[in-house]
Amino acid sequence: MMKHLSEKTRKFVEIATDEQRIKHIKEFRWIGYSDAIKILKKMDDLLDYPKSSRMPNLLLVGDSNNGKTVLLNQFHKRHQAYVEEDENGFSKVKNPVLYIQAPPEPDEKRFYNIIFEKLYAPYKTSEKIEQRQLRLIHLLKEMETKVLVIDEIHHVLAGTLAKQRLFLNVLKYLSNELQIPLICAGTRDAFNAIQTDAQLSNRFEPKVLPRWTNDKELKRLLISFENILPLKKESNLIENSITNKILAMSDGLIGEISKIIELSAILAIESKVEMITTNILNSIDYTSPDKRKKFIL
Repeated sequence: MMKHLSEKTRKFVEIATDEQRIKHIKEFRWIGYSDAIKILKKMDDLLDYPKSSRMPNLLLVGDSNNGKTVLLNQFHKRHQAYVEEDENGFSKVKNPVLYIQAPPEPDEKRFYNIIFEKLYAPYKTSEKIEQRQLRLIHLLKEMETKVLVIDEIHHVLAGTLAKQRLFLNVLKYLSNELQIPLICAGTRDAFNAIQTDAQLSNRFEPKVLPRWTNDKELKRLLISFENILPLKKESNLIENSITNKILAMSDGLIGEISKIIELSAILAIESKVEMITTNILNSIDYTSPDKRKKFIL
């Protein structure tokens, strides 16, 4: 019975109420897939990269809601800040991975403020940029930060060319001064943003997260979903008609695929069907990304 489920999920279904199962579905769960695992491996390699005057960087590019931020969060989760005691018993905070979101526009002061706030470090609005920069570099060295992760790097393009160049120079300076790699992520505009600085672009290795298609990778992903969805009946998500339906609704974006499956699993429980069917997919309260763009406010 319920052979389509993992052992852990099967035991949970046997004792859980419908409400508990629905809550379980809404909770985020990381599902690794081939491209994600390879990229995480690349990020881990950068974490341990020997210091040099020319550190390598990584640029993660993909459409909105196609898994970039989830990947960065997963990498950050693996390397959380921690407290270490030295031989004299004094505690010291170490923060191997600093993960931030780029400011809405390329502004040096806001960039430093975001980092200070992330690290719970005080700062004064009257403090000069030069002092702020020096204090930040000292702090990151003290915390032994090994990688700086910046999401939404395409925000750089929101400023004038002069501001873009200044902001990219700041990133280059921090990377050179601290001798740490940068991991940046954003939409396809992110590639254009980095390309505006020839020296910086040469150091970035681009990794593109393409939209999903009906192939073996998608089938593996759907099987992984089915293993952890607390439904009493097998949905057979890899049956072509269901796979193609999910793919068409989601526009091939993994974030949308996840949301569609979440809504469908909840409706399957509420309607007592206990499996995701084409009818269930047609009945969920969901609007595809393509249709959202056509709405006129």
